[in-house]
Amino acid sequence: MTPSTEKPSTDKRSDRTRAAILRAARERFAAQGYERTTIRAVASDADIDPSMVIRYFGNKARLFDSALAIDLRLPVLTAVPRSELARALVRHFLDRWEGDPADDALLVLLRSAVTNEYAAARMHEIFASQVAPSLAAALGPEVAASRAGLVSSQLLGLGLTRYLLRLPAVTSLTRQEIEDGLTPAIEAVLEPNEPMAVRKSG
Repeated sequence: MTPSTEKPSTDKRSDRTRAAILRAARERFAAQGYERTTIRAVASDADIDPSMVIRYFGNKARLFDSALAIDLRLPVLTAVPRSELARALVRHFLDRWEGDPADDALLVLLRSAVTNEYAAARMHEIFASQVAPSLAAALGPEVAASRAGLVSSQLLGLGLTRYLLRLPAVTSLTRQEIEDGLTPAIEAVLEPNEPMAVRKSG
């Protein structure tokens, strides 16, 4: 076998091993959360030696980051009319929460974030690095800096109550009811001309 044919074969085998580890890790993190998942358990699920997991990812924290590398796939908010911005965000996250079951990394991360500080920090990092810049492009950096956190908390709250805690009062709602109910709340947060304090009646 020549070197030129051996390397592609080795690369493919390496890619398969990496993919098997990541698949096993996602399933373990989804079922057990960050704390209870171990390198040894992931390796067993992937049918490889634990040393291979260390070789590819170093430690559990890096494995967690790689298994849950999340792109929120936010729409281009600059192309959305200002009056539709809040509804577009709600609709987008409903699509993400209820999307392809194979792409459940966001819910896996949220489940782990409830009980683990590292996962919570990772969730914060993802939203801070993706939601805030998208809002900044649409509304300006000052508005985004002061409002992105509240928008993220509302969207994460939806994910937590509807898909993890499965509160009956939330799971019983249709998508349209959620859109109609949550959109005004996010609109109030995004409104750049209103103070964040409680508004005084006229």
